[in-house]
Amino acid sequence: MISFSPHKIIFLLSLLSGSFLAVSSSSWFSAWIGLELNLMSFIPLISSSENQLPSEASLKYFLVQALGSAIIILSSTLTFFIPMVSLSFISLALLLKLGAAPLHFWFPQVMEGLNWTQIIILMTIQKLAPMFLISYLSSEYYTHSILFLGGISSAIIGALGGINQTSLRKILTYSSINHLSWMLFAMLINETSWVIYFLMYTLISASVVSHFASTQTYFFPHSINANYSPLPKIISSMNLYSLGGLPPFSGFTPKWIITQEMIQSSFYLPLFILLLSSLVTLYFYIRITLSSISISSTQMKWNTPLKPLKILSSPLCTSINLFGLLIPSILLVI
Repeated sequence: MISFSPHKIIFLLSLLSGSFLAVSSSSWFSAWIGLELNLMSFIPLISSSENQLPSEASLKYFLVQALGSAIIILSSTLTFFIPMVSLSFISLALLLKLGAAPLHFWFPQVMEGLNWTQIIILMTIQKLAPMFLISYLSSEYYTHSILFLGGISSAIIGALGGINQTSLRKILTYSSINHLSWMLFAMLINETSWVIYFLMYTLISASVVSHFASTQTYFFPHSINANYSPLPKIISSMNLYSLGGLPPFSGFTPKWIITQEMIQSSFYLPLFILLLSSLVTLYFYIRITLSSISISSTQMKWNTPLKPLKILSSPLCTSINLFGLLIPSILLVI
């Protein structure tokens, strides 16, 4: 876990400042500065001199993000001369920074070398600035087809890539790629749906990661062998089902909203692909939860101590899921 030393807090604040600068920028140059500030602040948070894996992950992340930033700053100079080529390359560079398919090759490798605290930052905060910048381009005719193809490929690869994975970090990686497909299609429809989806995704992902961090669970067999009482396992299962979008949990609400809007916009074929890929991602979570719940704790040969974070994560998971149960009824009343 990241220790909350003073220099780590400074880098975290600088990371947030870079994201807000990129989101609120009025030119591609200032957006590039914000992205670079965000990148240079995140590298010290994931690098470590004691472990080789975080150092390797930080190097891979730096090279990929530097490549994306270079494409953005070079393409922005061609905006007034060749707008179609410029905006197309900027869109591809932002998809590369997000880790969306088919430019996702670096995402699973980097995630595998991080701990859970670094993972939740990479899955949520680090996606904030590129997502907003892509949403600014979603209304452009030149980028519409790129976002469309990126959404389709992210849905398919995010669903198929997580099959038979034993690493929980890779399962969450491909799940994140699948969630990106929903947000990309939401951008093509309006400017608010993807923000609601991103906020709900951030809350649910934070609760899932907090559970895995409190139990130090990194692989699928760990979730099976964990010797806990039934209540934490049930709460963890509810949280994973919510992340997969299973009704009536909170993760179903943003997918329900986007589904209705895609039907109104006549996006029938993409909607079918998104729904089919969501069923496949639900298989990941059902496989984890059923295996961990079905095995009796009396069959385990060791006990795992309950960490303080576990005490905080369980009410967080429960409150998020129960709040999601109320949202559909509220929307129906409105």
